[in-house]
Amino acid sequence: MSVPSVGWREVVGADEEERHRRQAELFGELQARKSAEFGGGRALHRKQVAALRATLTVPAELPEYARQGLFRVPDKYDAWVRLSNGGFNRAPDSVPDIRGFSIKVFGTSGPAALGGEAVCQDFALINHERFSSATSEEFTTIVTLAGETKGRLFSALVKKPSLLPRLTKVRDALRVPFSGFATQDFFSAAPIAFGPYAVRVRLQALADDTDTDREPPPTVADPDATDWAADIFNRLAAAPLDYDVQVQFFVDERRTPIEDASVAWDAPYETVGRLTLPRQKPDPALAEEIDAAVFDPWNAKAEHRPLGEVMRARKVAYFASQQQRHAH
Repeated sequence: MSVPSVGWREVVGADEEERHRRQAELFGELQARKSAEFGGGRALHRKQVAALRATLTVPAELPEYARQGLFRVPDKYDAWVRLSNGGFNRAPDSVPDIRGFSIKVFGTSGPAALGGEAVCQDFALINHERFSSATSEEFTTIVTLAGETKGRLFSALVKKPSLLPRLTKVRDALRVPFSGFATQDFFSAAPIAFGPYAVRVRLQALADDTDTDREPPPTVADPDATDWAADIFNRLAAAPLDYDVQVQFFVDERRTPIEDASVAWDAPYETVGRLTLPRQKPDPALAEEIDAAVFDPWNAKAEHRPLGEVMRARKVAYFASQQQRHAH
């Protein structure tokens, strides 16, 4: 492809700081209620499905414009992977949900997005190419409403019926079939910097689910509840799993908007790395360490700082959540 555009820009609202602080407080209240019910944990993506070791390989043959930040020179990095269900409850895997694939890459150096020295690069990905909401304000409203009791939810909808189409949109997104963490693609759904460029990130699964001889994903006590942890560890007992790390470059504000997280970008993907999950078994000590750790898109090199209003809101909300659960 031709050299990508550097004509992107962020538009920061004058009232963002106050709005983001207020939204973080709402998430904090939700997190506290759910922690009282389920024990300490995150506001969202509370249920960890699997904790894994991984490696990220950066190839030598990247074009000059793709050699940015973590991908500047060919190398191999150790990484952690946290697979999760996106909800605020610890629900069975059969419950429709957003699925999360978070990556922490070790061995980085250089200026960090939040100042100081970058010691890791985090990617927080979900199994949807875009968010259901254009802004953090809309996202916060929908998520906190969904966390209410049925009675309080009904009362809120009576007072503001315009919320119903938004909740329906989220419900429909949750019902999109999920084939598993080994075979599903995952997306940043919001942009990050890529040196002077702006990109969205995709993790493209290289395994497929067409092997009719393979046993279906194991189930737990409930016969309708798929066990995605058992599924991925059964696969890893047989062979490593590979994913292509790809980026989608900013073209223009119409096709690839920076500030609207509800729009799927209309631009090709380009492979910049390979994530490998080696053969491994469940490791309870690693699982505990990863569940307690921080996976935050703002844990990043300055060359990969998050972009757009939703990402700026996440900076405030994630930090408040980490403080509440004493994450390290």
